[in-house]
Amino acid sequence: MRGKLIILFLFIQAFAYAQTKQMSLEDAVYGRYTYLYPQSMTGLQWLDDEHFSFVEERSIVAESAKTGEKTTVVSLDELNEITGAGFKRFPSYRWIGQAELLVSAAKKYWVVDIDQIEVKFQIELSEEAENVNFSEEGQFVAFTQGDDLFMTLANGTTKQITSDGENGIVNGQTVHRNEFGISGGIFNSPEGNFVAFYRKDESMVKDYPLVDFMAREAEYTPVKYPMAGMASHHVTLGVYNIESGKTTFLKTGEPLDHFLTNVAWSPDEKYIYMAELNREQNHMQLNCYDVATGEKVKTLFEETADTYVEPLYPIQFLKVNPNEFYYLSRQDGWFHVYKYNTDGELVQQVTEGEWEVTNMLGFDAKEKTLFIESTIDDPLQNNIYKVDVKSGKTERLSTETGVHRGTLSPGATYLLDSWSAKEMPGRVDVLASNGKDKRTIFQSEDPLEDYQLGENKLVTLKTKDGKYDLHGRLILPVDFDPAKKYPVVVYVYGGPHSQLVTKGWHNQARWWQYYMASQGYIAFTLDNRGTQNRGRPFETAIHRNLGVLETEDQMQGIEYLLSLPYVDANRIGVHGWSYGGFMTLNLKLKHPEIFKVAVAGGPVVDWSMYEIMYGERYMDMPQENPEGYENSNMTNYVENLDGKLMLIHGVQDETVVMQHSMKFLRECVKQNKQVDFFAYPIHPHNVRGKDRVHLMDKVSQYFFENL
Repeated sequence: MRGKLIILFLFIQAFAYAQTKQMSLEDAVYGRYTYLYPQSMTGLQWLDDEHFSFVEERSIVAESAKTGEKTTVVSLDELNEITGAGFKRFPSYRWIGQAELLVSAAKKYWVVDIDQIEVKFQIELSEEAENVNFSEEGQFVAFTQGDDLFMTLANGTTKQITSDGENGIVNGQTVHRNEFGISGGIFNSPEGNFVAFYRKDESMVKDYPLVDFMAREAEYTPVKYPMAGMASHHVTLGVYNIESGKTTFLKTGEPLDHFLTNVAWSPDEKYIYMAELNREQNHMQLNCYDVATGEKVKTLFEETADTYVEPLYPIQFLKVNPNEFYYLSRQDGWFHVYKYNTDGELVQQVTEGEWEVTNMLGFDAKEKTLFIESTIDDPLQNNIYKVDVKSGKTERLSTETGVHRGTLSPGATYLLDSWSAKEMPGRVDVLASNGKDKRTIFQSEDPLEDYQLGENKLVTLKTKDGKYDLHGRLILPVDFDPAKKYPVVVYVYGGPHSQLVTKGWHNQARWWQYYMASQGYIAFTLDNRGTQNRGRPFETAIHRNLGVLETEDQMQGIEYLLSLPYVDANRIGVHGWSYGGFMTLNLKLKHPEIFKVAVAGGPVVDWSMYEIMYGERYMDMPQENPEGYENSNMTNYVENLDGKLMLIHGVQDETVVMQHSMKFLRECVKQNKQVDFFAYPIHPHNVRGKDRVHLMDKVSQYFFENL
């Protein structure tokens, strides 16, 4: 009996210890993306309309969505025997049809016939190859080397497509600084007969001086950085005909500094459709070009706005009718799906309402049903729905509260639903597209189950004019005592294309906020006007006056905090990076009576020193909006500086160049204002890897010492 009591005592003691483990800074910063990252299914994808595959115990396993029956497709040993590659672990793969597997690793590609157990062909690239784009139809890989474009065929032949790279000419790479949904510069045609590519001429853009201080003699490493109101690079789209070896450039005309984006091939490869946006970013044309001649065939339709137009998604052609396509646009104020014909006539607005379509997943075989991800029920969630194309009627397929991402099976019979929720680190369900069946195939264990965390809750406030809801997240200190007074650290970003508060895992909290809660701080975050998934009026309200309404909304959050009896009004701090650094300066300098301590990382200080594509979208050119630029220039508020402020900047920052911090520091010196500063050698816009622990220790200690 005594032995059983001892065992019970030890169990209770161990359980108590498990519930009181405190999060260290390394856990919060480095562990978040490594040893404390939730497990997931590796290589999960559809094999056919019924079966999906994933990597399990050194094999690719196929599982029936209908029955759950599993079969081994190929083991790692078998794959090594077929390819001779000597993989230590399963490389990345994807299915080409039901029997061919594309495997890639270390600039090498194998197409493996699983039924015949043989390599159909393989392609090996040089170590210098970048921006790789594989064409399964054409059996080639297009890639860049330096500033030129190449392709290697299945027979081993390598062709050089361009030869004018260097001296400001860049081929086959991303352009317009990755704005407008651009993520690459190579566009293989549907049947693999052509390669379209961006050609960027940035010779007219001034070299911006960056210096590598790590060499024995510091080295000048300039970059092209087109600042607002100055010369912008010129982009054209070339089309390489693989059979003839000739390149035709689309005649996109003048002005040369307009923006080309959302490139889409017609199914028959005869035409390219492309969104063209003026430099003012308030007028978009969807244009069609003849691939053979490069001539513009027609403008299908145009979109204009008093603020800005931001095309983000290429058109998608119907499979049942190649003369019609779907387009995801915000022309009525919310992202919705529209159907057009190739004459540019609007056939139908498929979805409608005060909610956003965040992704188009695909259609059933007859294209009578569309599957989407959307915010229909809640802007803090992302759910999967099916839409009757004819009527627009929607039906929600993902049932649990959370943030869901769907993958539709080839025949649209099933969906894979990968999702998380506040207390769910990750789960994958198989959903029948008719909404009748659901089965969980994976659920991640909670890597934080042994940690004692502060209470995490959502709050909803109103803008000052009462027009909009503002969503925030409040994390209370560990061992919270409502009778005590606690300091607060506000973490802010607040810029476009961001949403820091959702109903995903831990309400999408940064674990650094949990760390600060373990140190006795309240952690607060609010999404202000200008952030995403709330509709165009909410997002564009900040146009031409960055920092004004965002600051007003953040102060609504402060008003809420000050209403809480356990908040110490004399100990409120703020931290943010990039746009969040800009917002940190806005809050600290415009409300010095509220914010005792602030840490601004990589802050935009003067928008006239930011790049054209992003900066001019939200602020127009400096010569067009001098008042807006003046009001948003943080050096104009240095006289208000009171309390403790630290600026942190990466020495190699190519996004928010260090000139911003230097200008601000110079103004502080001129006005005899004390400010702290820390620079991170070798790091660009953000500090990543293990050095990030050093960064967040620096930030944390600043609050510990001063708040």
